[in-house]
Amino acid sequence: MSGFVEKPKPVEVPGLTHLHTGKVRDLYRDEAGRLVMVASDRMSAYDWVLPTEIPDKGRVLTQLSLWWFDRLTDLAPNHVLSTDLPPGAPADWAGRTLICRSLDMVPVECVARGYLTGSGLAEYRETRTVCGLALPEGLTDGSELPSPIFTPATKAEVGEHDENVSYEEVARQVGAETAALLRQSTLAVYSRARDIARDRGIILADTKFEFGHAEGGELVLADEVLTPDSSRFWPADTWEPGRAQPSFDKQFVRDWLTSPASGWDRTAEQPPPQLPEEIVDRTRAKYIEAYERLTGQKWS
Repeated sequence: MSGFVEKPKPVEVPGLTHLHTGKVRDLYRDEAGRLVMVASDRMSAYDWVLPTEIPDKGRVLTQLSLWWFDRLTDLAPNHVLSTDLPPGAPADWAGRTLICRSLDMVPVECVARGYLTGSGLAEYRETRTVCGLALPEGLTDGSELPSPIFTPATKAEVGEHDENVSYEEVARQVGAETAALLRQSTLAVYSRARDIARDRGIILADTKFEFGHAEGGELVLADEVLTPDSSRFWPADTWEPGRAQPSFDKQFVRDWLTSPASGWDRTAEQPPPQLPEEIVDRTRAKYIEAYERLTGQKWS
């Protein structure tokens, strides 16, 4: 079985009620009914939450999400109310904590793809489609698509796979009006972010968003946005279709886990081992490089 190698115990903070421990984030509710989201340094790969953390990862995800939220507000309102540390919270929560609106979350991973890779590539090789959308012949790993596509997926519990679904299935689950708005918002945000990243020498190959409804029904962008955990970022100067692309994410971790050096057999359903210091350091450096190249700001 997949999941946590060792599930962490929630931090107890006066005035906060623990709601959920996710792969990366811990969720609480404060006495005012607001959601308190804390991004940990946990790392997940191959449906496991690994026993080794990546220092500063949670802060990078949080600060990069905030940077993107500021550049997307005209396209999609977001859930962030404050970055203040809740009274009594541990000092380690600084820089990784968001106070957010409580939303009725839409049970769909809203994925936008501008390039073909990953699960989309696997489906394309079998059917020449992705989530039921027909694509041209001749595409290969890393090919740019004629235009960005909306390829939704179901949300999975920790240790389970998200599964790609058709747009028609999303409309059946959430209603035609909400499905249309999800697709419109996802592609608009992706297109804006793709252009911003491109100006900084980075290809945004694909990304996933989460949305929820606020009181009154407004659709709101939530969770994290456009981070190395939720997106594939490739250096534009080395992009070459027909092969796997170098990326600003946890690829070092994936590659090591599947190498003979790790001694880990994915098919045996045994927990993955601790990561060596070199892999931790190189992965941390990639997350920070993505932050610095996108924002133009030095990480500190």
